[in-house]
Amino acid sequence: MLMAESPYTNSVLTGMRHLLAIALIMGMATFVFAGCGYQFRVEGSGPTIGGALPSVSQEPPPRLIVHTLINRSFEPNLETRYTNYLRVEFTSGSGAQVVPESEAADLVLTGEILSVSIPTLSFSQTRTLESRAEVVVKVQINETRTNKVVWTQLARGAAEFYVTSDLQFNRALQNRALEQAGRLATADLAARFLLYVDSGGLVNPAAKSAATP
Repeated sequence: MLMAESPYTNSVLTGMRHLLAIALIMGMATFVFAGCGYQFRVEGSGPTIGGALPSVSQEPPPRLIVHTLINRSFEPNLETRYTNYLRVEFTSGSGAQVVPESEAADLVLTGEILSVSIPTLSFSQTRTLESRAEVVVKVQINETRTNKVVWTQLARGAAEFYVTSDLQFNRALQNRALEQAGRLATADLAARFLLYVDSGGLVNPAAKSAATP
């Protein structure tokens, strides 16, 4: 004996048919778009939180002369090596263009090696086992046009070395530690000056000179 379908059953079946039809249409659309190679993407760099990115400055970097450091320590011949380290570090990472002393420049760097110390780190009953080379370097940068001090900084560098029973070899190890300490100190100075320039502490002297008739 057949039972008559209720109105509720008919509405449920009708709804299921509609859902199946919608799912079939969406599946076919996905297949068509995938087969045709369509992709959805956002053009451009997208929104930026906090506003647009700052524009890159078009001003030329200030031209910088690095004078030979004054050596006030007991270690001889450090001034030439440390000055070369300064020129290398400021050339690669200070925001300034290092130029020879014979050329015109916007800024002049002068400084001095204040101290060098060789403290003992470890020792036995008969001799020192490990020491450290510590250096202190102070520099300042002046404007060439006004001779005004625009930046001054003190930096420290240190490097450890082992001590052996060979005195000549120990001296070579100490010299190498002094070189490493000097490189660390001069790299720190260049990084600090770059931070100073990027933070707006230095108004580009080259731009001011170009704007002044």
